[in-house]
Amino acid sequence: MQSITIKGTKRESVGKKETKALRNADKVPCVIYGSGNTVHFSAEEKAFKNLVYTPNVYTATIELDGQSYSTILQDIQFHPVTDKILHVDFYQLEDDKAVTMNIPVMLKGNSLGVLNGGSLRFTNRKLKVKALPANLPDQIEVDISNLKIGDKVFVSQLTNEKFSLLHPDNTVVVQVRMARAAVVVKDDEADTDEEGEEATATEN
Repeated sequence: MQSITIKGTKRESVGKKETKALRNADKVPCVIYGSGNTVHFSAEEKAFKNLVYTPNVYTATIELDGQSYSTILQDIQFHPVTDKILHVDFYQLEDDKAVTMNIPVMLKGNSLGVLNGGSLRFTNRKLKVKALPANLPDQIEVDISNLKIGDKVFVSQLTNEKFSLLHPDNTVVVQVRMARAAVVVKDDEADTDEEGEEATATEN
């Protein structure tokens, strides 16, 4: 998985007065936990832009006073009116300890059912994945090229040796539903039409 680097400064004091002063200076109070030692730090609010305001998912390398921490974003709090970032929690990664993340689903190809007038329903745009840090995928790719009207892609079809999907096997990720103007084309009907066209061309 791709990583984004955030540079910050460790916090010696975590009181309300100090926290307010940080926010007034456009800095965000943060915490790293998960390895036994909780680390408090602050970073410029703009440093979180590429980590927070994106549909993609990244790990975060936190650099503090010469030390580096490999983490994932665990929780983030926004101001209810201004949407400014108020606080960020990070979870420290360990090479031999599996973690859980919501990974985006990326659709590939053009569905046959949609081309015939069906309606594509993309019901699960992110899936919860459990894996060792080195095996976390950037995205889960789903090829919808062969989906006809009525077809569905289930979680059970996306199994992978490197990670586990924390959803029931019958969870629908994407499907093509019937629309009013849809035309259902069966494989044998398509073959017949092609043969008929060839025969007509031969007679002419």
